[in-house]
Amino acid sequence: MKNPTPIKRHQALVAFSREHHFGLLLVWKIKQGLDKSVAPERISNYVLHFFDQDLKQHFAEEEEKLFPLLPVENVFRLRAENEHAIIRGLIEHLRNDQSDKTVLMQFAHLLNDHIRFEERELFAAIQEATNDQDLEKMDVHGGHRGKELDAAWSDPFWLTKK
Repeated sequence: MKNPTPIKRHQALVAFSREHHFGLLLVWKIKQGLDKSVAPERISNYVLHFFDQDLKQHFAEEEEKLFPLLPVENVFRLRAENEHAIIRGLIEHLRNDQSDKTVLMQFAHLLNDHIRFEERELFAAIQEATNDQDLEKMDVHGGHRGKELDAAWSDPFWLTKK
């Protein structure tokens, strides 16, 4: 069986993919912190900061610009919307209890799986369902918020030695 040729990512989706890279780095940082026995409060502080400064806006832009390109009942759209809601729920849990390592791991696993799903399945479905002209009309954002977050963060716990 041949491997299918990957679909070339439309330029309108590239910025979202760049932001996904920073989301995957967040997952890595959480796992590094937990593996190094960093206090979960330190990790949670960064997760909440990253969510408020990046993911919250990223989710809103996907929900406003990308998801409506698929029908409301589309299984890929429904899964993405549901996962956004679950991730927001985990964030609210962390706001109330920053010491919960289990929620940090759940958040990291779900965010990783969610990003992989969007990259591999959702974006392909959007490109198949949408013509190039409609994708080109999208107001594409810069996709670089993640870089500035670390420059301003004073506690890079992921670099801590065990």
